[in-house]
Amino acid sequence: MWDREGRAFSMYKRMPSRDHSAVIDVEENSALSQKNMDLQTTDPSWWLSFPHVVVSTLASFLFGYHLGVVNEPLESISLDLKFSGNTLAEGLVVSTCLGGALIGCLFSGWIADGVGRRRAFQLCALPMIIGASMSATTKTLAGMLIGRFLVGTGMGLGPSVVALYVTEVSPASVRGTYGSFIQIASCLGLMGALFIGIPIKGIVGWWRICFWVSTIPAGFLAFAMIFCAESPHWLYKQGRSAEAEAEFERLLGGSHVKFAMAELTKLDRGDEADTVKLSELLYGRHFRVVYIGSILFALQQLSGINAVFYFSSSVFKSAGVPSDVANVLIGVANLLGSIIAMLLMDKLGRKMLLLWSFFGMAISMLLQVAAANTYVSGSASLYLSVGGMLMFVFTFALGAGPVPSLLLPEIFPSRIRAEAVAFCMSVYWVFNFFIGLLFLERNRDQREISSRNRDCSSTTGINSRLSYGDTECSHEAASNDVIRCAFLYADSGFSMAECKISFLPSFFHCMCFLQRIGFQLSEINLFFQGIMPKST
Repeated sequence: MWDREGRAFSMYKRMPSRDHSAVIDVEENSALSQKNMDLQTTDPSWWLSFPHVVVSTLASFLFGYHLGVVNEPLESISLDLKFSGNTLAEGLVVSTCLGGALIGCLFSGWIADGVGRRRAFQLCALPMIIGASMSATTKTLAGMLIGRFLVGTGMGLGPSVVALYVTEVSPASVRGTYGSFIQIASCLGLMGALFIGIPIKGIVGWWRICFWVSTIPAGFLAFAMIFCAESPHWLYKQGRSAEAEAEFERLLGGSHVKFAMAELTKLDRGDEADTVKLSELLYGRHFRVVYIGSILFALQQLSGINAVFYFSSSVFKSAGVPSDVANVLIGVANLLGSIIAMLLMDKLGRKMLLLWSFFGMAISMLLQVAAANTYVSGSASLYLSVGGMLMFVFTFALGAGPVPSLLLPEIFPSRIRAEAVAFCMSVYWVFNFFIGLLFLERNRDQREISSRNRDCSSTTGINSRLSYGDTECSHEAASNDVIRCAFLYADSGFSMAECKISFLPSFFHCMCFLQRIGFQLSEINLFFQGIMPKST
């Protein structure tokens, strides 16, 4: 440093006086250039934008809460509103909310661009408050469905606006970390819904409290947004550059305003000011990017993650695991994966987390397939099934959960960003709707088949006892048990041939037992053919 100053001073002495001013200008320009470079290479302070991001993620918290609020109380709701046993109605309680979310999501881009990000958050909170209040006070299924639909419109509007807002107000150095806050907030909302639903069996009407609780964060979101910064990107797009500079100063600090405005000008260069049409997203020059975003959300839903969140209580209960324990484990796995994703997002990049996340989910599915294998013992099957499910939730939270909503606002041009994100997330809600509507019905069919297997296995347990020398069981009692097992199949409409294929292990045990107590094989065939309907 001293050597450089000495050379500059000696050069200054040797030059004629008329050149002194030129040297001073060069030195001043060099200093300004160095100062600008320092501004560009020094990251803005993260804590200035942190409160604004935290308030905005309340919309994601509400999103997660309303996804899980009917998980545990669904049985109590069906009893109080008198539709118990109607799996279609139970599915509608879940999926009506998702249908409303699709409507809200479709219009979220135009709302966010029309009224701004802050007012869009307030519009998101309003139907959530009204809908949750209706669901908490209703005495009919119709009132519950209307309330859930209104909540859904807010749920559909919220995630799109959160993804836009966090991307536009965050410094680039921590944008990935802040994007993971969205997933963490959703996870905390889901866990909150599961924990609040724990007393549901001990307190009559507790499910109404579960809905009332959600109005508190929704009201706080609408109020706190009054004091949050508006998106500088939206203000600049509206031609309000002075206000955009003021908001950049609140979010990044005064020393970074000029550089941020220069970057914003560069990003928006060449963007037309006319309204974005749906045909432009489907057939225009941005079609490929929109297609990639839609596929990401479709794959996210086809993985089945929300089936776990909606019906984990029912699924784990059928596997013999207490629902409250299962809900806690799922919440912890989701939260842990989200925190790790937050720490790695800006270090490993979005693509790497996404690839490893889907790979881990595939491995967890293989574990669950292994658990369903008939050669796996009961305890091993339970551990593989539950362990595979928890691994599935954990690896989902590592990448497939947080990355799509963060990646899309980053890859879309500013002009179409709001509308393109809304379109891609509407694909998410379409798949989500059908999963919520159809999964419970499918799960009921599987439980009925499992129940028939368990009933027949319990009757053929006599065979196991006899094979070990237990002679206390009478011929008459054993025959009655086998006949009851056979009639279970007959009532289900299965023929003898179909029973051999569908329930081969249990059917084989029944036949072995009859042989052991003295029946010939020909007599056994005649016995089953006599009590079962023939194949059509």
